[in-house]
Amino acid sequence: MTPEYEVKLLLNPIAVLGPNKKLTRTVLSTFDMPTSVTKLNIHARIRKTEKEDDLELTYKKRYAIIGGDIEVALTTANNDGFDAGNANYEAQVEWGYQKHTLSISYKKKAADAGNTGMDLPGTSDSCAMLIGEASDKFDNWRCSNWGTGALAKSRIFGPVLAKRSIGTWEGMRLYIEVWPIRNCTGTGIDYLVEASFKTKDRMIASTKHDSLISYLEGKGWFLKEDLLKTQLIMERY
Repeated sequence: MTPEYEVKLLLNPIAVLGPNKKLTRTVLSTFDMPTSVTKLNIHARIRKTEKEDDLELTYKKRYAIIGGDIEVALTTANNDGFDAGNANYEAQVEWGYQKHTLSISYKKKAADAGNTGMDLPGTSDSCAMLIGEASDKFDNWRCSNWGTGALAKSRIFGPVLAKRSIGTWEGMRLYIEVWPIRNCTGTGIDYLVEASFKTKDRMIASTKHDSLISYLEGKGWFLKEDLLKTQLIMERY
């Protein structure tokens, strides 16, 4: 299985967001981004994107990459049955500031009839959708019907309404997402800002990763941290 690479770097929200908690004009103009944004809503493993009719259901298995050794993680995933012959799953290396994670994803679309806004289904409907579209590999991961059994007893984390701006940097499409996430005390909001780009070439990912860090540091926008949004949302909600 050949992975795609997604470099994800955190930006300092104090430096890149204005009083309205939107990206400043300086940031937008630097990456040739429009002032309009695309809204993303994440609800458990269900995503709703503005101007799209369907919901996206995602089932994800993550493998830690130790010491930057991507091949070891790919071998482990291959031994678990996620190989090049299985076209139903997508492999992606999430390349952060210092940490790497291999994600194997299974995605399905679900109709969202009658909902023209950004609202997401409630707990029972969410569970029914995810159970109905679950793959056999997910469902039988530890034992028969393990996955759907876990979903039937699950609860909602979120929702989180994120906003995405799309621009360019060094000839590559660059995304910047602003995520308002409940703070650790539950009394306010912390803003997580993430810049990312995708490539199928490992060397390009490595070179551009370092180059983007240097560029962001030069602007005073870079935040030297690694963070998994899913983990943070589950901790905060």
